[in-house]
Amino acid sequence: MTVTRILSAVVLFSASPTNADTFGSGANSFDIEFVTIGNPGNAADTTGNPSPPHPTGSVAKTYRIGKYEISRGMIGKANREGGLGITLADMTNFGGNGRGKPATGVSWFEAVQFVNWLNTSSGSTPAYKFDGNGDFQMWQPNDTGYNSDNLYRNSLARYFLPTVDEWYKAAYYDPVDGVFYDYTTGSDSIPDGIDFPGDTTFDVVFDDGPSNVLYLNDVTDVGLLSPYGTAGQGGNVWEWEETAFDLVNDSISSNRGIRGGGASNGPSYLNTWSRISDPPTEEAGRLGFRVASVPEPSSFLLGAMAAVRLWVRRRSLESNALYPGLLESALREKGRG
Repeated sequence: MTVTRILSAVVLFSASPTNADTFGSGANSFDIEFVTIGNPGNAADTTGNPSPPHPTGSVAKTYRIGKYEISRGMIGKANREGGLGITLADMTNFGGNGRGKPATGVSWFEAVQFVNWLNTSSGSTPAYKFDGNGDFQMWQPNDTGYNSDNLYRNSLARYFLPTVDEWYKAAYYDPVDGVFYDYTTGSDSIPDGIDFPGDTTFDVVFDDGPSNVLYLNDVTDVGLLSPYGTAGQGGNVWEWEETAFDLVNDSISSNRGIRGGGASNGPSYLNTWSRISDPPTEEAGRLGFRVASVPEPSSFLLGAMAAVRLWVRRRSLESNALYPGLLESALREKGRG
């Protein structure tokens, strides 16, 4: 296989190696596991929400996104380590307040403060700008890292909330077939939800029974993974996007997009067509979030190697399909020699 073909395979195909970043120290140490989202420059989806004039899900660069939603335990440790003071919703009646449950009741402003702490505690630039009074601001042209295409995020930051496109691609895009599916399970079929309290056989955490009851699972127990390998982007809790609902990040107070559906919602809220919004101050028990990040160099290399393996496997399968007796004949000839 030539170098050109190898590079083509790297560009066209993507694997999703996972790796974890560590934050905090001592008893307050915790890991966030990330999945690499490759296939930069993929075509957008024109059938989901938002739809034209803003097709969704095309991302120009490789990036990483949290495999799981941020948990209550992570927020607790960040609060103790960084003095963040982030409050959580009391979920006693809706699955409990265990450390493995998703961090609900976190406003958009609190979520980006958590993300800023991830950056500053690891020596990176804050993604989001707050003034001396703790009020959120937009980045200005004279700020280092200013990006005119996104006034919310500093371009030098390592960690951030996913944009509408970054979230959508990680949830619904299949990097092998190069298509978007309607659901995060890698399928256009309605997934199986929670059919009754205590149901342990399900595809996605949503109420599939006769009544809607908000009952959250641990972030690592949320059913099937997306084609890229993320967990719980459909169901369990709605998740904040970085992006404003109107897709123009030019207002401090404008509603932010949320998507993915929650445990108390029906299947129509889980698919690519469902995107709603909340003000950035909202602290509802149905709201959580996950973190995205720039790629690690090692992640790209792992993804590249896996992409080459995938390319070789596909070529082998295609050759065998076109010439089904070729391999067997070659083996027989070798045996005769």
